[in-house]
Amino acid sequence: MRERTIASHFVRAALRGAERHGHDCTPLLRQLSIQPALLDEPRARIAPEQFTRLLQLLWEALDDEYMGFGRTRSKRGTFAMMCYAIIHCRTLEKALGRGALFYSLFAEAPSIRLEREGDWVRLTVDDRTLWDPDHFLVESLLVIWHRLGSWLIGQRIRLEEATFTYAEPAHSGEYELLFPCPRRYVADSTSLLFHARYLAMPLLQDERTLKQFLEHSPADLLARPDGGDSLISQIRRLLGRDCSHWPDLDAVAQQLHMSPQTLRRHLREEGSSFQELKDHLRRDLAIYHLGRDELAIQDIAEQLGFSEPSAFHRAFKKWTGLTPGAYRAQEG
Repeated sequence: MRERTIASHFVRAALRGAERHGHDCTPLLRQLSIQPALLDEPRARIAPEQFTRLLQLLWEALDDEYMGFGRTRSKRGTFAMMCYAIIHCRTLEKALGRGALFYSLFAEAPSIRLEREGDWVRLTVDDRTLWDPDHFLVESLLVIWHRLGSWLIGQRIRLEEATFTYAEPAHSGEYELLFPCPRRYVADSTSLLFHARYLAMPLLQDERTLKQFLEHSPADLLARPDGGDSLISQIRRLLGRDCSHWPDLDAVAQQLHMSPQTLRRHLREEGSSFQELKDHLRRDLAIYHLGRDELAIQDIAEQLGFSEPSAFHRAFKKWTGLTPGAYRAQEG
């Protein structure tokens, strides 16, 4: 399990559209083994599989892929039909253009535009038709279109910039894996900028691979964001290779072919630190194991490199606001 866990903010934000339409989401949460009280803790997190299933259940309950955030519904199956409409395009530019045209056929749907800016191209989502107080749907659409484009051409599209029309939110630290690039707030548009060379690339997928892709997408694209080649993602992969023997900063720096001082400086520039990355990976692994009954809490503490269970208890409560035992009880 190497995926990041999902902050409770995104769970609360995802539910707001359904709640706005009068749906009681408590049974839905219990179906996912998420106790509603867990969401009252701002630092709490859930496993990515739970978040994937949450989105799927919301679409089923509302028959709406916009999850209650649009003025009109986007009925289940709309995204799949769009994908079938673009899968035979020759290039990514044709596919993204046809996809944007497909959604423009629906009244009051959020507008998606693809515009050239010299050697660059900007994918913009206009959310003015949405009721989206937490910006959950507009951010989801950006992630989905980026991940879809990357899947179509068989390689990750490197983002150069992400812009948002609103102020930087309190949970912006979570964006590192959603938008692994420089981010700008209070901008003229909500958009992603990437190099135009990707547009000429041929589509490497077909209807057979699309059918497999659609079994879990687009929910899976949101629940399992990919940090790509960012330094933070590289360090997480190195740390996660053998969690019983955590490498120190010097060893990781050597693996990355840089000095420890250079590594520390790069992490400071990205607003992080080696200890923070180690703590976040330990937190995510702890949540993964606590969501299952295979290991006792003491065994989890040992596996994550804690000298004694009490140290694990203190650290986990600092990370999530709950003790490991309370978290496991909430999950049940």
